[in-house]
Amino acid sequence: MMMTMDTQQLIASLSKDVPRVRSNALARRIGFGIVGGGLVTTALVTAVLGVRPDLQVAMHGFSFWMKWAYTISLGVGTVYAVARLARPTPSSLHRLWLMAIPVLLLAGIGIGELSTTPPAQWLALWLGRSWMICPWLVLTLAVPIFIGLLWSFRELAPTRLRAAGAAAGLAAGAWAATIYCLHCPETSAIFVLTWYSLGIMLAAGTGAVLGPRLMRW
Repeated sequence: MMMTMDTQQLIASLSKDVPRVRSNALARRIGFGIVGGGLVTTALVTAVLGVRPDLQVAMHGFSFWMKWAYTISLGVGTVYAVARLARPTPSSLHRLWLMAIPVLLLAGIGIGELSTTPPAQWLALWLGRSWMICPWLVLTLAVPIFIGLLWSFRELAPTRLRAAGAAAGLAAGAWAATIYCLHCPETSAIFVLTWYSLGIMLAAGTGAVLGPRLMRW
């Protein structure tokens, strides 16, 4: 005689030996990936680029904290996106518009700087001394963090691979820019808004290209 099993019994049977997953497992996995990659990036900045010699003095000034407020706020926003896209059924990203706030605030500070600076000095304010290498350094420093996030995604199950790759690249770029502040001597808001943001977007674009190849499961 063939025995029948209802849906609830089938679910109970299939899940009987499945270990319980911690409620914070996703956050822990992503956090480990970012922190692990961030430590490698910090080591690269320290050993290769060098920490700016006037760091203690700079940390008492507005420009240093302006840069960190910008990059950290972007980093937090992108981690939100990464966590949403790491699931098989991605959650809503409707709060991602909040990332526009630090961009608009920094743009406002930049406009204020330009208004108090003679027009003849605007180009120097915008380009600083490192505009040609800044975006590429941010992109390069984002690589270890992006690899850390790839490690995180190995235990997760993203389905929107291009979007997940872009979010991982964006997060890697934002946190790499945060660490890069330990070396970068630039002080103007318009410089940070342009060249830091360009480096972060380059990392996001790279992640979008690599995501479907490297995050497949």
